[in-house]
This record gives sequence, structure tokens and C-alpha cells, in this order.
Amino acid sequence: MKKIIITLLLLVSFSMFGQMYNPVKWTTSVEKISDREYILKAEAAIQSGWHLYGQYIEEGGPSATAFSFKNSKKNFEIIGKTTEGKGHEVVDKIFNMKIKYFEDKALFTQKIKFNSDQITNIAAEVEFMVCDDSNCLPPSSEELSFKIPNSKKLASIKETTVKEDLALVEENASVKTAEKVETAIVNPVKKKDTRGLVSIFIIAFLSGFAALLTPCVFPMIPMTVSYFTKQSKTKAAGIRNALIYGFSIIIIYVLLGSIVTAVFGADSLNALSTNVWFNLIFFILLVVFAVSFLGAFEIMLPNALANKVDSQADRGGLIGIFFMALALAIVSFSCTGPIVGTLLVEAASKGGIAPIVGMLGFSTAIALPFSLFAAFPGWLNALPKSGGWLNTVKVILGFLELALAFKFLSNADLVLQLHWLEREVFLTIWIAVFGTLAFYLFGKITLPHDSPLNHISVGRLGFGLIVLSFTIYLIPGLWGAPLKLISGFAPPMQYSESPDGFGASKTVSETKSVLPDGAEFGPHNIITFHDYDKGMEFAKKSGKPVLLDFTGYACVNCRKMEELVWSDSKVLDVLKNEVILISLYVDDKKELPENEQYVSETTGKKIKTIGNKWSDLQIKRYKANAQPFYVIVDHNSVNLTEPSAYNPDITAYYSWLNAGIKNFKK
Repeated sequence: MKKIIITLLLLVSFSMFGQMYNPVKWTTSVEKISDREYILKAEAAIQSGWHLYGQYIEEGGPSATAFSFKNSKKNFEIIGKTTEGKGHEVVDKIFNMKIKYFEDKALFTQKIKFNSDQITNIAAEVEFMVCDDSNCLPPSSEELSFKIPNSKKLASIKETTVKEDLALVEENASVKTAEKVETAIVNPVKKKDTRGLVSIFIIAFLSGFAALLTPCVFPMIPMTVSYFTKQSKTKAAGIRNALIYGFSIIIIYVLLGSIVTAVFGADSLNALSTNVWFNLIFFILLVVFAVSFLGAFEIMLPNALANKVDSQADRGGLIGIFFMALALAIVSFSCTGPIVGTLLVEAASKGGIAPIVGMLGFSTAIALPFSLFAAFPGWLNALPKSGGWLNTVKVILGFLELALAFKFLSNADLVLQLHWLEREVFLTIWIAVFGTLAFYLFGKITLPHDSPLNHISVGRLGFGLIVLSFTIYLIPGLWGAPLKLISGFAPPMQYSESPDGFGASKTVSETKSVLPDGAEFGPHNIITFHDYDKGMEFAKKSGKPVLLDFTGYACVNCRKMEELVWSDSKVLDVLKNEVILISLYVDDKKELPENEQYVSETTGKKIKTIGNKWSDLQIKRYKANAQPFYVIVDHNSVNLTEPSAYNPDITAYYSWLNAGIKNFKK
């Protein structure tokens, strides 16, 4: 009754306005699966601002979309229900109930099986209702016609290549249309990006505090605060000037992050993270920074620049305070430069505005003590006196820089698949670096600029024990221990001299005998395909859904997911037995044959390598370019659930996998 009343009111309202609306256009297409099985596709192009309701609406709501197929049973069989995309689920203001609807485009698919070879056309009717934010149109219907082309003109799914799939992605059956896939995946990607930016800010903030405890910065705190409190006529003026000084420090470093982002571009920074030259250059750069921190030499900016900036600080007022902050940044560069450089390198691997966020966190930590001690100058008496401990902090940072440098070298080796820096070699280097740091903390090794050490403080002893424990923890990794604490930093288990663990008895012939054509053993011995077509073909034979894993050899979060989440017994059981895993490495540098190279319709770039092809597939179909990125699809490339990005929550990831598998079995 409620539906009838609302419909009558809508009819009256539209007759009063005297406008004719036709916000939905229907198109049909047919896709061949086998000689007798086809997918019928009905696509609705919806005018902007309007939305089309789904097929399953409760009583009392708007008219649901419904399909009826004519001349069935005799000529063909309907297999299963008509499927639809995920769409949106909201509480509708007009009908006051939870309703599913689609915007811009909606794709409905129906699988059929022919009983006759003579059929050339299938007639159907669709009933539907559309609304905008304040009005609804009366329920409407439209006749649809599905023309069955000559079988020679229909490409079999088995013959469809990835390149053709990219060109036809607008027509492919998908739970979401190509344009609306972006809506479906924006939320998980944004959540991932948000978590990543928060992590960068925290790491940068802690790095800023570490920089404070270096010989170049720490002594500046009491000197600078005393200057402001003495030169200002009132205490309030001193506090105000110190706050301006702190904000000036933040502005200077944030500008640096902004310049890096502007020069390279937000998207380019993400691409640089898997670039071989980028990783090699920053390996060398971090080694230079580390050697500087260890005392071999100091990285200094030209004295002329420092003197010129310092002279501007005498101008007074806001400009003078700003130049004082700039002078601090220049004078302390020998200590803060390597830390800032490392942060920018790490942030560059994340892409987007990460460099800006990193510099914001770093500069906030630097500026905070100046502002606080200016407000409460009595706290200066509680500060420890400058001494040899500042150099110890600097040396510790040098060892950490050295360890991190080999991560970048490892990235380059992984991308090129040279196997020069395999897991065992990488761990040996880290054991040597952190072992040497432990000996240094215990006073067994001294470096230039170290003060005489008559005794070890409790704090230094405690930190030395932590470093020694971490070093011992790394040692079993040489024999195959997973080492989850450093997941994503060390090369993966399969990238080692003994991928099955030291002393494994599995022979090469035994391994190959259980592998399908085109597959290999991936993380945790999961059968993995790296070729899209071969993986899809095997999935059809096995009757299992496909897990598309867009990943990268140098992707840290990808390794974390594999080592922390995929290793869980429940998740691993699903990956080994319930899905077919296709891992597509977007940084694979192997060149495509000349006849398979093409220019991307999305980016306009030449697709030359295998990695380019998989990256273009991800961008074209899913409007995403970050890894890891997971999609569960059926044998027609139809999304079975919303794609997922980096998600270290084992329970949530397990539930996500099961949701896709459940939808596949419907």
C-alpha cells in the first residue's frame, strides 16, 4: 500500500512539473564461455545525479530491478540467478529503509546454456525504477535484445589475452563497471594510505627526537631559548618569539618535503621505489651518511651560505626569527642531513604526500623543545649536560643507517632477480652490523670523537643487551627461521640459497612433478602463477576462484602480508586449497616480445616490460597503482568481493577471503 501511495504522489509531482526524464540507457552484449554456454550482459548507463535500484528490495520500498527472459526452456536454460555489482547500500531518506542502488553505470549478467543451435537472438524485459536525491520516477520497463553473433566472431575466454582484456575492460563482466570500480576500491586504499602516513609521521617524529640528541642540535636548545628570553622585553614576548621560531622550523622542513614531492610528482615517487637506479643511488647515499655518522668525516654545507643566512637573522622581527630557524637547519645539517635524507628516501618509496608528512613529523619534534623550554625556562636546569653521550647517539644512528642501506641494495637485487644478495647474505650482513653495534655499546670498540669510557651507564648497558638479543634472534634465520620481526625488510624465504629451509629433502624432480604448467612454488610453498592467462586457465579446470595478487619484488608491505598474514594456518589453508593464486609483479623488468608491446590507453606510456603490463592492468581495471592489492575474481574476471589492500589483521583478511569464495559458490 505504501508503495502505491508513493508512486501516485510521484506521478502527480511529475505531471505538475511537465518535464520528461529518461535518465537510463540500456545496452546489451554477449560473451561466449563454451560452445553452448554464454554470458548475457545488460549494462545501464545512468545519468549523473540519478541512481538505479538493485534486484533485492524489501517490501514497501521502491521497485526493484527485475529481468525476465523470453523463449527460454525450449531454446536455452537459465543457469543461476542474474548477478549484479556491489553498488551502494544506504538508508534511503524517502523510503526510510536500507536500499542498494547504482550510480553512473550498472552491469547485470546472466549465464545461460543453449539447447538449440539455431537460436540467434534472446529477448528479455527489464523492469526498473530510478531516483535522484529528492525525486523518483515511476517504475518503467524496457525490452532488451541479446544478439548471438556467429561463433567465429566471439573470442573464447581461453583465447582472450591480457592485452585484449585491457582493451575490452569496459565491456568485461565485472561486479563493478570500470568507472565505478574506483568507488569500490577507494575506501580500502585510502585506509591503507592513512595508516601508512600515520606510520611515517610517527617514525619521522621519533627520528626528530633522535636528531635532537646529536652534538649539532642538543647544545642549541639552551642557547637559543636563553637568547629569546633575554632579548624579549617581557616573558610573554619571549614565549611568542620562541613559538614563532618553532613554527619557522616546521615551515622550513615542510617546504623541503613539498619541493621533493613537487619535483618528482606524487605518483612518480611511488614508482621510484622499485626503480633499480633509485635504490642503488640511495644505497650509496645511506652508506655515505652512515660513514659520516661513524666519524670518518662531516657533511657540511658551504660556510658562505651559513654566514649569509646568519647575517639575515640580525634583521629582527618575524623575518629575523625565520632566518634564525634557517640558520639552525644549516648549522645542524651535518647531523640532521643524513636523518632527513633517510626519511625522504623512505617516504619517497610510499609516494603521494608522504615526504611532506615525514618532514612535518620530523620538524615538529625538532621545534617542540624550543617552544616548551621557552615557555618554561626552569626546565632547562633538568637537561643533561652536553658530553660524549651525544656522539654515542650519533654513532648508533650511523649503524642504523648502514643496516637500512642494505635494504635498498636488496630491493635492486630483487627487482633484477640477480640473486647476489639472497636472504642468507642479507642476514649475515645485518648480524655483522648489529653485532658490531653491540660490541660498541659494551665499550669493546671505540671510534673517532669518542670520549674515554671509564664505565658503562645502565642505559647504555640496557640498550646494548637489546641490540645483542636482536642479533642473536637473527642467527636462526640463516637456517630458515621466519624472523617475523623483520618481515618485509629481509628478502623473502623463497629468495634464498635454501628456499625450503636448511637440510630440506625435497628434490627438484619431486617439486616439478606436483606443479601445473606455468606454476611455481611461492611463499609458504603455495602453488603460484605469474602469468595471468595460464593461471586463469588452470582455475577453470580446477573449478576454484582466483586470487589476483598485484605485488612487487621490492614491496615491503607485500612481504609483510606474506610473512605475517599468509603464514597463519587458517589463511594458508585457504590459499593452498580454496583459491588459485596469480601473483603479478609490477616491477618485473623482463621485456615483452616486440609484438606484445603497446601504448597504454590509460597512462599513454609505452608498455615494454612484464611489470609494465601488470601495472597497466591494475590501473586500467581497478584504478589503483599501489601494492599489495588483492582481488578475488571468478573465471570471467568478475569481482567476487571488494578488492583489498594492505591489511595486517589476520581475522579480517581471512573473512575477506571466505566472503569471495562464498560468492563464487553461489
